[in-house]
Amino acid sequence: MAETVRIIGIDPGLRRCGWGIIESNGNRLSFVACGTITPPVEGALADRLVELHRGIVEVLDAYAPEEAAVEETFVSAGARSALQLGQARGVVLMTPALRGLPVGEYAANLIKKSVVGTGHAEKAQIQMMIKILLPTATFKGADAADALAIAVCHAHHRAIRKLSVPA
Repeated sequence: MAETVRIIGIDPGLRRCGWGIIESNGNRLSFVACGTITPPVEGALADRLVELHRGIVEVLDAYAPEEAAVEETFVSAGARSALQLGQARGVVLMTPALRGLPVGEYAANLIKKSVVGTGHAEKAQIQMMIKILLPTATFKGADAADALAIAVCHAHHRAIRKLSVPA
């Protein structure tokens, strides 16, 4: 009999950080919750990162996931925004890890392929497939839907990841 595991998927961002919680039991996926953390746009970078951390902590406290998954960042923007996104991604990786949660990282193409079937899917296709895979899911915007897709990807790949970790 398969075990039920609660997974948080996180789509890192300093302006909008999507999060999604699912439960996985074998091939069965269930929607739990999702949302978007929106740190203030103004102010010192350190203060904005603290707000991002606090938001993730609140979600972890509220939903008690057992595993986490984060999207690897693909950057085509300028150096300054890439650096800031990298710092936000560091907070997103560190926060669940501080709680002892295993954290998986997945490339955007793998996430899209896992959910839609093609690595070059559009945002609308991802949202449509999330509604099919998780019919009770309600999300406002692409950030939360992307986070749910990250969690779904992790649910599909977690057994393979466990097999590849040395004992």
